[in-house]
Amino acid sequence: MANNLHFDLVSPERLLMSSEVEMVTVPGVEGDFGVYIGHAPVITTLRPGVLTVQRQGGSDERIFVRGGFAEVNLDGLTVLAEEAMPLAELDAAALDQRVKDAEEDVADAKDDETRQKAQERMDRLKELRVALMH
Repeated sequence: MANNLHFDLVSPERLLMSSEVEMVTVPGVEGDFGVYIGHAPVITTLRPGVLTVQRQGGSDERIFVRGGFAEVNLDGLTVLAEEAMPLAELDAAALDQRVKDAEEDVADAKDDETRQKAQERMDRLKELRVALMH
């Protein structure tokens, strides 16, 4: 399998993926970039967006990532994401309801700390919704 890239996706909770893949498209802060085997070493921060994993045979898996780092080295690609969620597991209607609930939480907040936490949650959900639409 010398033609495949070793890819690890890690979130704070667990190792989400560790496999040999053909290519990964990473949402870096300076733009998306594709990583194949033999890519030059690089470390970059991630922006909220969709990481696309292309497996041998052309099947793609799309994963929403928010925050974190990507490192390409001689061993392959490692993505350390603050948050990662496969888009296939998301339901648009349920996500829309969660955004609506979060907006109500912001409006109903009784103090600045509660309002800030609700605002951050709402912002994360909206980032996720934008990623799902693409």
